[in-house]
Amino acid sequence: MSDDILRRVGAVIESRKPGKGADPSTSYVARLFDKGLDAILKKVGEEAIETVMAAKDGDTQKVVYEVADLWFHSMVALAHFGLKPDDVLAELSRREGLSGLTEFAQRGNQP
Repeated sequence: MSDDILRRVGAVIESRKPGKGADPSTSYVARLFDKGLDAILKKVGEEAIETVMAAKDGDTQKVVYEVADLWFHSMVALAHFGLKPDDVLAELSRREGLSGLTEFAQRGNQP
């Protein structure tokens, strides 16, 4: 498995953005874009809550399912801002090998 799936899904999401010819009556992603940022962010929030609930229940298969939904809707949010999965992958790469405590301190946050 590779990050290619993220790029492929990201490309499909990108193709559903307004002005790209996708019909909101036949495309879920086009419909989300058509409804605007609030609708997209509402879905991200819903999926985050469902992920937490699945984890609290200890249902590992449902955790995987809900995280997939969370990642997908997060990718829609990224696309809304003109960002791509590669932008997040680059940030994760930048953080690789960096202590979480150090990273928090560099941002002025406390864990």
